[in-house]
Amino acid sequence: MDVATPAGIGLAFAVIVGSMVMEGGNPASLIAPPALVLVFGGTLMVSMAGGTIADLKLSLGALKTAFTGGVKPAADVVPAVVSLADKARREGLLALEEMVKDMPDEFLIKGVTMAIDGTDPDEVRDILEAEVAAKKKSDKQAAKFFADAGAYAPTIGIIGTVMGLVHVLENLAQPAELGHLIAAAFLATLWGVMSANVMWLPIASRLKRLSELEAQRMELIIEGVAAIQAGANPRVVQQKLISLLPSGQQPAAEAA
Repeated sequence: MDVATPAGIGLAFAVIVGSMVMEGGNPASLIAPPALVLVFGGTLMVSMAGGTIADLKLSLGALKTAFTGGVKPAADVVPAVVSLADKARREGLLALEEMVKDMPDEFLIKGVTMAIDGTDPDEVRDILEAEVAAKKKSDKQAAKFFADAGAYAPTIGIIGTVMGLVHVLENLAQPAELGHLIAAAFLATLWGVMSANVMWLPIASRLKRLSELEAQRMELIIEGVAAIQAGANPRVVQQKLISLLPSGQQPAAEAA
């Protein structure tokens, strides 16, 4: 579990509230139910309006992934693929049938299973690459929903502020109430900008990053399966896979 997103969002709100307290403000004054309902409710509704119900379900499902999900490093694939390549070179592809059952990565199992079944290498690659492309599209749509929310939220907040200022103008005959009404009006803009930059946009970026890491792992597996089918030397397979990793992950893969 990677807690970067919940920790980052939580600490960002803590910093904002802390700075307000340092200036002598009262954090409770930020809690304005009308502004919260307008900004969060309106943002989610207009974001939904830009897609389909299926997109909404997909995006809400991805919310859990954004807060609690993590991707295993692509470097972890290298030892597993090298061991498979070694066994396949010594005993043949059929010898991998029992070994692959204990593998935790379903994508790796799928690729190796197709290789064991005698599927043409080009077809194996096409099938696995199609699955990677489909996953990227799905992840892109989920991230887009929250990126759209980040774009809409400040404008929704401004709408709330304008509505509040209209209410202020209706009460010019009551000077004692104007200060409170003006402050309440600007809370909508505050929550619009704050929710966009502290919540929606970071969640979208998180989903994009997780998708990139997962795709990187899957693409490494595709190259590994192709090498296994070709009967490549395990050391050559290892060096090839390591060369495909980002430089920061290469030492860990070599050590493993």
